[in-house]
Amino acid sequence: MLQWVNAVIMGVVEGLTEFLPVSSTGHLLLMNEILGFKGPAGNVFEIVVQLGAILAVVFVYFQRLWQVAIKAPTDAAAQRFILAVLVAFLPAVAIGAFAHGFIKSVLFNPVIVCISLLIGGFAILWIEKNAPEPDVHEVEQMPIKTALLIGLFQCVAMIPGVSRSGATIMGALMAKVDRRIAAEFSFFLAIPTMAAAAAYDIYKNLNVLSYEDSALIGIGFVTAFLSALIVVRGLIDFVSKHGFAPFAWYRIVIGSIGLISLVVLPALS
Repeated sequence: MLQWVNAVIMGVVEGLTEFLPVSSTGHLLLMNEILGFKGPAGNVFEIVVQLGAILAVVFVYFQRLWQVAIKAPTDAAAQRFILAVLVAFLPAVAIGAFAHGFIKSVLFNPVIVCISLLIGGFAILWIEKNAPEPDVHEVEQMPIKTALLIGLFQCVAMIPGVSRSGATIMGALMAKVDRRIAAEFSFFLAIPTMAAAAAYDIYKNLNVLSYEDSALIGIGFVTAFLSALIVVRGLIDFVSKHGFAPFAWYRIVIGSIGLISLVVLPALS
């Protein structure tokens, strides 16, 4: 029963943090430490529940995505939309295929998460002040080189604590993409990226998964979907009014608290 409660908590944390520039993977790793959650082997739970959050994007933007799909054979704007997402997706496929084992075995630890949260927080503050004036105001207007650059920024988020959404949104701002479009493009790019990551992790760990694992993953999936709906529906309006600085300061506070509790306090004791 405690594992199921923990799965609900982990799903809510994933849903609330997946699309915010605060690192959902980092938060899940830290919550693992706090709760002592023992999910399926190979961090499959943390990856697969992200699909619940991704489903929230599909749900909220279903009409737009459906229009793109049905118009793709004949409409140039729809074709540019799809091409931009695919080009931005490709670097993660190429680098992730080679670096997956190293990332999972070496980088997935709470100290690296806290350091990444701190560095990312200061980076967001700097970019907020120094980002150039945007000249891309629709996904359909995005040049291919801009999409590729955003895809390369996304690869930095393979380091736990960096934040996939944070890396793509900040990269887009530096590439002169409008704030609203940067956030939306991060949503759309998450769909193939996280679907591919989840499929790969399930395939690699299929032989060690059990029925109980499936139940935990299902609970996390549903709660992640429901909580992510809140974020997807509200993020665009929030950043339009307040920018990304509040998330930067949040990262700095959480990263600092984490480092103190994980490194400083144990050293003093």
